[in-house]
Amino acid sequence: MRAIVTGGAGFIGTNLIKRLLKDGHEVVSLDNYSTGFEHNHQDGCEYHNVDIADVQDFSIYMKNVDVIFHTAALARIQPSLENPSLVLKNNFLSTLNILEYARVSESKPQVVYAGSSSFHYNVMGSPYAWSKFSGEQLCKLYSTVFDLNTSICRFYNVYGPHQILEGEFAAVIGIFETQYKNVEPLTVTGDGEQRRDFTHVDDIVDGLVRCCGNDFRGKEFELGRGENYSINQIADMFEHTKVYIPARDGEYPETLCKSVDAREILGWNPTKNIGDYISEWVKENKNV
Repeated sequence: MRAIVTGGAGFIGTNLIKRLLKDGHEVVSLDNYSTGFEHNHQDGCEYHNVDIADVQDFSIYMKNVDVIFHTAALARIQPSLENPSLVLKNNFLSTLNILEYARVSESKPQVVYAGSSSFHYNVMGSPYAWSKFSGEQLCKLYSTVFDLNTSICRFYNVYGPHQILEGEFAAVIGIFETQYKNVEPLTVTGDGEQRRDFTHVDDIVDGLVRCCGNDFRGKEFELGRGENYSINQIADMFEHTKVYIPARDGEYPETLCKSVDAREILGWNPTKNIGDYISEWVKENKNV
């Protein structure tokens, strides 16, 4: 299989490329390195530093493409509230360009789109949420009108190797790991009772790969474990000092995957638990 991975130097893209290479596929990464890093590069993958929001012809990077995994995005709520035009341009136009290329390409590649669980909470609540929702709608449009094979995978609170550890695009597990290593208190926003359905990146990647070769025409799959934990519970798992800071704009009280379509249709079965992950991580880093 010949695959393009957008955002291939980022968190999810790097783990996806590892899996694709292990399975023997030919892979090209397209990334503008806004949240990706060269130290994530994997031997055997061809990397290009390019802004896909400005690209129309992807054939210059790979011909006869079978599938495009579109994982590239500026993927946090708070930065989208501070710089909405950047997030909207990056997330919306990149998706449009990929779908348009797939439409006119002779190979008619399948497009597997990285959606977001924010779909269920308030798509008008932030530019980020709207940008991911609009990407889903574009996939459905191109499947319906242009007979393009697209699949949508909605992610729930992804964590694991290669996650961003600091800065505005870091998520809570990466932030806690950095604070733990720096012997700083874990910063819990609000009252810490907001609940999240944490899903390991290996399970997310497995769901993405399972979409390949199937003709779903805009079908959505929810990639979440179906159980959630409060941020207080997560902080307590680190067995470390915590402090409370003001709640952030745009935060949801809860994420929880309720759909079983990924399990029943794709045969997807998440195997990794956040509690086990944190326990092992703390053992490895306790005296570092």
